[in-house]
Amino acid sequence: MVQSCRGFGRDGKWTRVCGVRAIVGAAGLGVLGGLLGGCATPDLGLQPGSNSVFSAFSGPTPTEAAALALDKYNANNRYRGTLLLSSATFAGEPVYMALFRDNMDDEDPGVRAVSARAVARHGTPDDATLLIQGLADPDANVRIEVARGLQRIHNPAAVVPLLKALNATTEAEPQVRFEAASALGQYPQTIVVEELVASLEDPNLSVNRNTLMSLRTLTGQDFGFEQKAWLEWYNATDTPFAARNGYMYPAFSREKKWWEHIPFVPQPPNEPASVPAGMPTTAGGAQ
Repeated sequence: MVQSCRGFGRDGKWTRVCGVRAIVGAAGLGVLGGLLGGCATPDLGLQPGSNSVFSAFSGPTPTEAAALALDKYNANNRYRGTLLLSSATFAGEPVYMALFRDNMDDEDPGVRAVSARAVARHGTPDDATLLIQGLADPDANVRIEVARGLQRIHNPAAVVPLLKALNATTEAEPQVRFEAASALGQYPQTIVVEELVASLEDPNLSVNRNTLMSLRTLTGQDFGFEQKAWLEWYNATDTPFAARNGYMYPAFSREKKWWEHIPFVPQPPNEPASVPAGMPTTAGGAQ
């Protein structure tokens, strides 16, 4: 709505504020027009009951988010609060890490999954032990988050559990195998190469793709999806990791949606790829 500024202020400041409100109001009308025309509703992240353009896009405070994450009566609140805290720059502080670790044992699988994501994002190599336990979670979405999280934390203790998660006979969910194949690319061990080569026969093409990417990272070689060629090369070499490349975990990134170009609208949660926490600085050499 466009509010009248008549009678407010003497220096024009209120007039300019109302001008901003008019622009935002016009943008809102544009979205409404799109809705009436059959367009999908964009999620602009507006706060219900907001009375200014600044409060409209402000989220809960850390205290409010923590209260949500600790709401023992409402799993949706625990999920939302944990998710909000996990994206904060201060989430690696001990008090929040303790909350994330505790919520990994939540009765709700959604809370367990988002807590695993938070632990992986802000944790240390010691947290790999907790994540490894999550690979046996009965909920596939939790196992997916855990396998993805182990891409961000380096701990050799994760190798055997990840190999189990890579195997289609022990892990039925292809997305878990997909994430495990990527996580294994940081471990230059002969058993890892052998199992990755075997995984080229996985019936899921996305698993094949991540398996190949990890083989390229670990060995510096590229024989495509030809399992026989990989085996011939591996059996003929004594130094399979001599040409090893550095491992970086994949990170989320996407282009802006049209509404994210509007001022004050939250931006995509993009982040740069990086090396896992605790990973040795040298790229080459077997472990």
